[in-house]
Amino acid sequence: MVFPKPASESDLVFHSNFASPYGGDSLPRFDMPENSLPKESAYQNIHDELQLDGIPKLNLASFVTTAMEEECNKLIMESINKNYVDMDEYPVTTEFHNRCVNMIGRLFNAPIGENEDAIGVGTVGSSEAIMLAGLAFKKRWQNKRKAHGKPFNKPNIVTGANVQVCWEKFARYFEVELKEVKVREGYYVMDPAKAVDMVDENTICVAAILGSTYNGEFEDVKLLNDLLLEKNKQTGWDTPIHVDAASGGFIAPFLYPELEWDFRLPLVKSINVSGHKYGLVYAGIGWVLWRTKEDLPEELVFHINYLGADQPTFTLNFSKASSQIIAQYYQLIRLGKEGYRSVMEKCRENAMVLKEGLEKIGCFNILSKDNGVPVVVFSLKDTSRYSEYELSEKLCRYGWIVPAYPMPPAAQHINVLRVVIRAEFSRTLAEHLIHHTSYPCLQAI
Repeated sequence: MVFPKPASESDLVFHSNFASPYGGDSLPRFDMPENSLPKESAYQNIHDELQLDGIPKLNLASFVTTAMEEECNKLIMESINKNYVDMDEYPVTTEFHNRCVNMIGRLFNAPIGENEDAIGVGTVGSSEAIMLAGLAFKKRWQNKRKAHGKPFNKPNIVTGANVQVCWEKFARYFEVELKEVKVREGYYVMDPAKAVDMVDENTICVAAILGSTYNGEFEDVKLLNDLLLEKNKQTGWDTPIHVDAASGGFIAPFLYPELEWDFRLPLVKSINVSGHKYGLVYAGIGWVLWRTKEDLPEELVFHINYLGADQPTFTLNFSKASSQIIAQYYQLIRLGKEGYRSVMEKCRENAMVLKEGLEKIGCFNILSKDNGVPVVVFSLKDTSRYSEYELSEKLCRYGWIVPAYPMPPAAQHINVLRVVIRAEFSRTLAEHLIHHTSYPCLQAI
């Protein structure tokens, strides 16, 4: 009888690292495999395939945070197995959530007393936050219409044509007409006067954007508030305002503290902000705040008690990770107002470095503003040699992910490239990007 020779330790190391039989097969794509894989092989195969993804730090298409401190990463991993909805089982996590709501509410100048709680909730991002805010506006409008015996089946929202797609989703999913103020060449945000002209008795709110997706510009919420106050006075309506501060909510309080866009304006009834953008937390965490308790209809809040205690909840989903909530609390107390101000100032400075560098090249028109979200939006002066889309492809060769896209309807003949300056985007990277962007331009001259 022949006994198989036992594998030596060196053989096992060699096979697991360099000549694993599992490396010769493709990973399953359609059917779950019949047999198990060793954990090392499963990891290595998936790890290797993920190398084909872009590098998050060079993904200048995204507003979403891609780097946090190691101490916060540890807290995230320590809490990654906690389901936030189990509030009675994880009371400290719930307390951290409530502290975040209170801090952000006061940051946005909510009219609350020193020891009063702000009204708000954490979400998986600004999309869910906008859905919740929209539902609150719709329910308040319907309740008032019913009380006065008026039709309540044709609600609408007035926005600019530059809104993010989540507003279109809300309108379609919850049967609300979306009335869009068209932009025009040279003016790529909502015109407050035109928005107010479109308001009628069925308008549940006007949505203003503090940081347009297209060019980072802040819409004039103060002017919108003043014009809408006058219209409400003339008509007897009480049309409110929602501020979509997904990108700008953690920027304006620190860079533009005198700018009136938040709860200081009486018609602003709710605000959403993305913690995973300039809140400096990994995806996905967002927040929605209401001016007062009366602005969030109680009938939308559910009370559940089968997890151990009475728990009020207003979300579109049920289970939710605790780790991002804890990470947001970490950033708020770790950085404080001083730290956030410093980060936002650095982002603005690096945006100016990039803008000035692109201007010196001489090939580009700059469409973004100096004030607003730190993004640099630019188009080619001459597209006879190549287009903005082709320039985007050329930058990919260096690892950069810089999107090219058309501007909103009525200005969609203009194509642009957009670079989002995040906290982890350094001055050195900005200088490299200028060089890599200049090379194809200078070659084309």
